[in-house]
Amino acid sequence: MNDRLQQLAIFVRTVETGSFSKVAREFGLSQPSVSRTVAALEARLGVKLLTRTTRQLSLTDAGEILLSRAREALAGVDEAENAARGADRLSGILRVALPATYGVKQIVPLLPAFLERHPRLKIDLLMSDRFENLIAEGADMAIRLGNQPESSFVTRKLATARRLFVASPAYLARRGTPKTLADLSQHHLIGGPIDGGDQNWRARRQAVTELQPIDPRVRSRAASGAVACASAGLGIAVASTWMCAEELASGALVEVLADYRIDPITAFVVFPAGRRPSQKARAFSDYLEQALSTLSHDQPSA
Repeated sequence: MNDRLQQLAIFVRTVETGSFSKVAREFGLSQPSVSRTVAALEARLGVKLLTRTTRQLSLTDAGEILLSRAREALAGVDEAENAARGADRLSGILRVALPATYGVKQIVPLLPAFLERHPRLKIDLLMSDRFENLIAEGADMAIRLGNQPESSFVTRKLATARRLFVASPAYLARRGTPKTLADLSQHHLIGGPIDGGDQNWRARRQAVTELQPIDPRVRSRAASGAVACASAGLGIAVASTWMCAEELASGALVEVLADYRIDPITAFVVFPAGRRPSQKARAFSDYLEQALSTLSHDQPSA
C-alpha cells in the first residue's frame, strides 16, 4: 500500500476505533507512528481532520467529508484487487455487525468452512445486541433480526425461525402450566429484546389472533439473557428456535402453549446505504444464505 493510501487507511481506522493504540496494533506500528501519520495527512491536505482530547477523538467538518470519501476510495481499491484475483481469492478484512447471541449460536459455527475457502480473508465480528450505525462502525455488512429494515438500506433475507413460549419444568411445577394466552396474566413473564417497547404478546390459535398485555417481571436486552432467565425458573419467555434449541434438547426448557403460533423471526443481511456492497460482503452473504438454508432443512420445524 502506498503512503497516500496507508494514510487514508490509518485515518479511517483511527476514526472507527477511536484509538491510536488499537490502530497501531492493527497495522503493526507504534502509537506515535500512527499519530504522526494522521498529522502528516493533515499537513498534506492543509486542514484539521481530528480534534484530540485526553478522552476521545472527534471529527472536524473536513474530517467528516474525508472519512466518507476515503472509505469509498479504499473500498474501491479493495474491490478492484479482489476482482482481479477472482472470487476464490478474496483478501482484506470483512467487518460484520451482528447480534451477539445469534452470532455465537448461528454464524460462528459457519465461519471455518467459509474462511477455508478464502484463506487470505480476515473477518472482524462487531458483536452487539444494539443496532450499530454501519457507516460509523465501518461495517461492510450487518445481520439484523426482526422486521424488514428500513427501505433506505439494501437488504437480503437470510433465514426464518419459529418463535415459541418456553419455561423451565421447575417453574411450571411451582406455578402450573398455562392453557390459554390469557392465563399468562397469572404468570411471571420474561421480556426480551424482540419485544422492544411492545406491551403485548400476540399469538394465533385456530386462525384466531389473541393479544395478551404483558408486564414482565424480568426483562433482558439480550436474547441469551431471556433464555437464561427462563432456564433458571424465573418465568415464561418467548424465544426463537435459534436461541433455545440446546435448552429444549436438554430439557432445561419446554414449550408451553404449543397450540399457539407466534409470528416467526427473520434474519436479514443489511448493507450500508449509498454504496455497492463489496465483493467480500456479497460472497459472505451468498454463503450464509446457502448454509442457513441447509441448516433449517436439517432441523425439525417443531
